[in-house]
Amino acid sequence: MRVWPHSPSKVVTAPGTYFITAATYHKLPIFSDDERRTMLCDLLLEILEEQGWTPLAWAVFANHYHVIGYTPPVYGAAKRLTDKLHGLSAIELNKVDQTPGRKVWYQSWPTRVDFEKSVMARMHYVHQNAVKHKLVAQAEDYPWCSASWFLSRGDKSFVESVLSFKTDKLKIYDDF
Repeated sequence: MRVWPHSPSKVVTAPGTYFITAATYHKLPIFSDDERRTMLCDLLLEILEEQGWTPLAWAVFANHYHVIGYTPPVYGAAKRLTDKLHGLSAIELNKVDQTPGRKVWYQSWPTRVDFEKSVMARMHYVHQNAVKHKLVAQAEDYPWCSASWFLSRGDKSFVESVLSFKTDKLKIYDDF
């Protein structure tokens, strides 16, 4: 079937605020130990900075991650971020595990978020995700997340605003 050349793309590429969730292949806990999660966190933050993103919240787990941030003013920033992060982390882990060519990542779900209240609710969601998954009792105790930094160094009134947003009505793929 011929594609109509003027139809809108299903992939959102415009600059803005993005919420990204990505999962490992078959939801396998490939980042199962401290060293691997630290590697992924460091790589994520390095690439965010290198590509000109302003991260608002992030959390890394054994089989997925979430990040929300402002993109640089270029089209396709979310795809460039995930392509580089997934490529470099897969290469590194496959070297360590001596499994060249193994598929590490399954998919990522970037969502452009234009509504300020939705951004703040998603920030709260990301910061509380380790609690949701029962990994810690308090978000700031999970070292592979921005919650500790946000709570200790964020502007107090902004932190209180973010924490006041309910997250139960957000539609976020997080079946891990």
